[in-house]
Amino acid sequence: MPNSIMPKRIFLAPEPRAVRDIFDQSDVERLRALGDVYIHEGGPVTDSLFDDKVANADIIMGQFDLPEARLKRIPSLRAVFNVEGNFLPNIDYDYCFRNSIRVLSTSPVFAEPVAEAALGMAIDVARGISKSDRQFRDGSEEYGLAANVDAFSLYRQDVGLIGLGDLGKAIVPLLRPFGCRIRAYDPWLPAQYVRSLGCESVSLDEVLKRSRLVIVVAGVTSQNQGFLGQQEFALMQKGSGLVLVSRAAVVDFDALLDFADRGHFRVATDVFPEEPLPASHRARRTRNLILCAHQAGALDAAIRQIGKLAVGDAELIARGLPPVLCKLAQPETVKLLRSKPIDKS
Repeated sequence: MPNSIMPKRIFLAPEPRAVRDIFDQSDVERLRALGDVYIHEGGPVTDSLFDDKVANADIIMGQFDLPEARLKRIPSLRAVFNVEGNFLPNIDYDYCFRNSIRVLSTSPVFAEPVAEAALGMAIDVARGISKSDRQFRDGSEEYGLAANVDAFSLYRQDVGLIGLGDLGKAIVPLLRPFGCRIRAYDPWLPAQYVRSLGCESVSLDEVLKRSRLVIVVAGVTSQNQGFLGQQEFALMQKGSGLVLVSRAAVVDFDALLDFADRGHFRVATDVFPEEPLPASHRARRTRNLILCAHQAGALDAAIRQIGKLAVGDAELIARGLPPVLCKLAQPETVKLLRSKPIDKS
């Protein structure tokens, strides 16, 4: 079993993130222990910088453009780490797959904080906590049973998950103490795998029809943009709840707002078709809607884990071992993904 570390040349250009935000001093020291580390911040990776500092790299950490023409000029390259958190269309994945270059994302760091926020949003959708707060502030509050006419409990409730990737898997254990019956729809996963996580594998229609609460955690792909629309929302139980914490592009957002405004279901969303959300956007005036400013995963503790995942897997690669902490791009699915880069702000 390989154990010795082979010195590596590492090029680190994490923009739009900053090195200080995702790597603490011990992380940087661990990187430097692997070999030569060059850190670039404050601007694009120009062709001259590329030729001078990138063309001899073994490991790249960053998400600058890596088309085939550039990749061909890095014969020693073994791994590319996206430390922004998505698989972006900035890289020639086919070339990497053909040439045994691993492409990795540190997205798993966001699963727990987003799952935690999703649970909080789910409880609010079910119990009307923020609604009660708003009523108090405008003097229209009701008390006791009158305040809970539309409320429901999560205990022993029928809950549906749309998507069961890293985020869905992080939500499932948070629901277990409530004794929920969890049905899940994910066309990329076999039923046996879904059942191994304690969920019932069902069709999309069954999730929508049979769930009092639906949590949408599906990533957006070229195949599922807007796949939750008017026809699908009409299947949901009147008085049910929906939590959206993945990507707004998986829903017909106007249809979502229509159903919420009519009172067919209540919605909590952390994502929007435009961010920042324009001041004039109808979502700000829609009833039965809880709004969160794409904050579910944006915790300092989560951001700090990015560096630790990247360094941990870089150490394995330097020892001739496969990475295990980060998410590995898969040739069958990576080009279908449609995540957008994060805003620099």
